[in-house]
This record gives sequence, structure tokens and C-alpha cells, in this order.
Amino acid sequence: MSDKTPAPAEGAAQTAPAGPEAAPEPGQTPETGQAPETERGPETERAAETGRAPEGERAPEGEQAPARQVVQVSPGVHKRLTTGLGGFTMAMGACLLMVAAIFLITPRSNKEVLPTVDYASQQWAMRNGAPFTSYAPEGLPPGWRPTSSRLHGLDTNGSKPVAWHLGFVTPSDEYAALEQSNERASDYVPRMTNNRNALGTQQVNGVTWMKYHRKDKKANSLARTLPDGVSLVVTGTASYEELAVLAASLRPQSKQGAIPAPSTSAKPGS
Repeated sequence: MSDKTPAPAEGAAQTAPAGPEAAPEPGQTPETGQAPETERGPETERAAETGRAPEGERAPEGEQAPARQVVQVSPGVHKRLTTGLGGFTMAMGACLLMVAAIFLITPRSNKEVLPTVDYASQQWAMRNGAPFTSYAPEGLPPGWRPTSSRLHGLDTNGSKPVAWHLGFVTPSDEYAALEQSNERASDYVPRMTNNRNALGTQQVNGVTWMKYHRKDKKANSLARTLPDGVSLVVTGTASYEELAVLAASLRPQSKQGAIPAPSTSAKPGS
């Protein structure tokens, strides 16, 4: 048996020796062992600008690549969207002009409409609960509309004065009110008339009423105090003529149908 190894045949490939200097992997450069940077050709540059894959990287035939959604706008819309602040200002101006036109042509009224009230229950309560003979208007001409009615003191068992306020809108669209109370006249009348100094007197159906005026509040008033200490005041923005109509309509209210005690205050118009 020979100790010599036969020499390789001529032309046979020689096996690379194993060691630190092994052959590089396919696709790597011998110097760095990394893949070489791909050169950017015209197709690659065009794909970077358009966002489309190069011809060689597109989806194979039969597979649909995801399409980008394209929104079509008209030239007019495009212009409005790209005109900037000028277009926005013109649009806002047109809207404001339209709002102003609607505001000018819309009918409106600043006049306050007061509700009509039914004061029959307050009239009945005063007639039967007040510690004095109360008065209420009767037979007012058309155009007088009651708008407010308030009672005070009926639930105090005589510990406080009793008062009744009854307000009207007059035919001339002014305000007139009847105020009556058994409060001390020296306090009650000046507070209701907004004045302590009378201008004089006015006769209403033969009965004398004191006449008051408050210029800064445009308040006219007629007032009188009855023998039993009850004060009657008609006051408001109405003229003295209209206040006299309200004063002349006042009639004493009988308790439970009884006839009130005779007095000068029971005369018509008192």
C-alpha cells in the first residue's frame, strides 16, 4: 500500500481552504461584506417623483396594484379653494350683506305686549276680606284693559295695612292704576304719587281729588282720602282726563251683598 496521495486530476476544481478568509456571500463586496448600493437610473428617479413603482417593480400581470384616489374639482371650485384670504373676505362680506338685508326687511316691534288679567278673584277677596269698604271700577268704556292685580296684607290678620293694586292699559295706550290701602295717608299717598306737594285739585263727578305730577317719571296722579282713613289713588302715564275716567268709575264693594254704611265716599265717582 502506497503512502502517497494521488495528485488531483488535471482540470479538476480545487476546494477553497477553510479559514478566516472565507469567500464572501453572494451579493456582498469582498471589501465590506455588504450589498452594493443600487444605482438610481432614470426609472428610479421618475418613480421617486411620481410615487409610482418602476417598471421592473410593478405588480405582476393579473394582480391589481392599489390605486390612489383622485378627486376631480371644477375650475371654479379650484379657484375658490386657492384664492386665499381675498376669497374668504368676499364670501364673509356677502353673508353679512345678506344678514343685514334680512334684518332690515323683517317686521318687528319694540312695543311690549302686556297680558290681560282677570281680577275678579282679587276683587272678591278685597270685598270680603279687607277691614274696610273697598272700591273697584265698574262700567269703564271700551279700550280699558286690565293687565295687573296684586293684593297685600290680607293674610296678616290686621297686623299690617291691606292694599290692592289694579293696573290698566288705557285706550290711548298709556298706563293707569288704581291704588287703595288703609295705610296711613301721610305715608301712602306720597309714595303712590311720587310727590308730597299737590299741584292743586280736580273735580270728578262733584268730588274733589288732589292733583299731583312727577315730571322726571312722567307720572300724573289724582288722590283722595276717605273719612275712614282709606286712601284712593289713580296714577300712571295716562293724562288727567283718562285718570278722571278711572276715578269716576269707582264703586264701593258690598261685603256678602250687605249695603255699606252711608258715607260721602259712597257717592258715584268717589
